[in-house]
Amino acid sequence: MTSNPEFELADLVPQCKGFTQITVGPRPGGGSWQLPILYATGEVRSPILVVTAGVHGNEMEGIQAIPRVYQQLDPHRMRGTIIMVPVSNVPAFETHTRNSPVDGLNLARVFPGSTTGTLTERIADVMYRQLIRHADFYIDLHSGGPQSDIPTLVGYIHEDTPAGQQSLEGAMTFGTSVIWGHPPPVPPGRTISAAHAAGIPCLYTETPGGGRAGREAITVYAQGILNIMSMLQMRPVPCPVKQPAHHLWGNGNLDYLIAAQSAGLFESETELLADVQAGQRLGCVRDVYGREQSEVVSPRDGVLLLLRHTPTVMVGEGLAFVTGRFAAT
Repeated sequence: MTSNPEFELADLVPQCKGFTQITVGPRPGGGSWQLPILYATGEVRSPILVVTAGVHGNEMEGIQAIPRVYQQLDPHRMRGTIIMVPVSNVPAFETHTRNSPVDGLNLARVFPGSTTGTLTERIADVMYRQLIRHADFYIDLHSGGPQSDIPTLVGYIHEDTPAGQQSLEGAMTFGTSVIWGHPPPVPPGRTISAAHAAGIPCLYTETPGGGRAGREAITVYAQGILNIMSMLQMRPVPCPVKQPAHHLWGNGNLDYLIAAQSAGLFESETELLADVQAGQRLGCVRDVYGREQSEVVSPRDGVLLLLRHTPTVMVGEGLAFVTGRFAAT
């Protein structure tokens, strides 16, 4: 194991593992903003698997799964290179927030970044330019955050290209019972939209979150990364592709949820992954006296994928998301 002063992919030597960092820029009070890096390389450098977590600073499962994977890596019993960033958004991680407290930006909306932009844009630039664009496969680990429940799932971009086919294989190999295919074009600014534009097979993950790191989710994420390594023949351990229990379909843009039409307390009346119909009642918002203020209904036929679990809501805040099921052609 080694600790290097600054990470450079070209400097990696065969059969080595270690931890280091990439400097993004100076902190106002001295020192530097740095991305922590964990890496391991086998006898040959290729293929390259890049894994990131902590793009949102309050999503903890991936942050804790990556060190668990690192502890299991033996560079003498693997091929290729794995590069992992446990905390991508250090400013947001330090304040346990989704967006950066420095510039207010959402790191997952500014990729591939800018060399001359704000801190968040520069983090995206460093991540893309020095890591993601060199990947043969890319994984971005997310979770539902502190206010929403979402089933543990893998999302991928579904298209009939070599990269799309390997992304689907990866989604089915990772090991979750739910996978979510997204037809291109995908919304801009995401890590996977930048990877997709570069022709890199990629996927992302979600899990219930809730501002905590559940042991089961950490285990699923860690094993999923190892499964992808097996798929890429980086580990001498086979991992069969499994048919998921739920293969969902939709654009994946969780920026647009079913919004609260009144302030108050949200009461859900439907379970995650339930099949729902357009116009079906999903719950309601009540005032503190228990009086119903507004009804929450599904805008379409589909599957209930996300539910707000924090009861207190303001007008316009997101409550739920309905997507479709995949229909093979």
